[in-house]
Amino acid sequence: MNNVKTVLLLATISGLLIAIGGLLMGLTGVILFGAIAAAMNFGSYWFSSDLMLRMAHAHEISREQDPTLFSLVERLTRDAEMPMPRVYVIDSPQPNAFATGRSPKHAAIAVTVGIRKLLNERELRGVLAHELAHVSNRDTLISAVAATMASAISMIGWVGLWFGGSRRGGNGMLALVAVILAPIAAMIIRAAISRSREYQADRDGARFVQDPEGLASALAKLETGVRHTPMDVREPAAHLFIINPLKGGGVAGMFSSHPPTEERIRRLRALTPDELLRR
Repeated sequence: MNNVKTVLLLATISGLLIAIGGLLMGLTGVILFGAIAAAMNFGSYWFSSDLMLRMAHAHEISREQDPTLFSLVERLTRDAEMPMPRVYVIDSPQPNAFATGRSPKHAAIAVTVGIRKLLNERELRGVLAHELAHVSNRDTLISAVAATMASAISMIGWVGLWFGGSRRGGNGMLALVAVILAPIAAMIIRAAISRSREYQADRDGARFVQDPEGLASALAKLETGVRHTPMDVREPAAHLFIINPLKGGGVAGMFSSHPPTEERIRRLRALTPDELLRR
């Protein structure tokens, strides 16, 4: 299903780009922006995960650098019958984590220095299981693609704004409206995908370890930790994290890529033993 979602996402955002090109430059714009969309589709599929890791300032580590973390990830992947992902660390005091990669064979898990200090082993196990669930469900592909495409369309939108501003008449005004609304549409698409996948990853992560309370306890601590500790991360990569590292309210909350943490905790604690056994 997520493979279908990825194709639909790419097609939708590509259509937005082509529409902007047509409004700004007519047939020439359709051709030009169509070529840009094709190049973005190719690049986002193959290189988006590496781009997200760079945006988060993550660096890969070896087993020798953190044998405890490696052992924990190894045990979880073995229990889940998954390939071992690459392991990254982010030098930030904010407690957080995320996973990325176009498939389970090309996955990576990144944790901050802060999360290792805040959570106990049971809670960290729940967080890592949540991230492995994203990998198993192939959420990591659609999330990285959505982040890359939404970032690109926002930049193109601002460039188009200058072109649209120089146009006269109704077409010029329509172009202005299009380039302003396109980034907002991309944000809505990304947020809708992210909210649903977080709930699913919470459930599947709890099933991996048969311990919803460990993840629920971790989420409560992370919510508080994130609010009190800033993090230097690019906005397009924010929705990858287990808790949005750029917490905000007001209008920003309308486009939040994460569901309310309180609701996530409530759903985890409401899971029955029978639901934990379903795979």
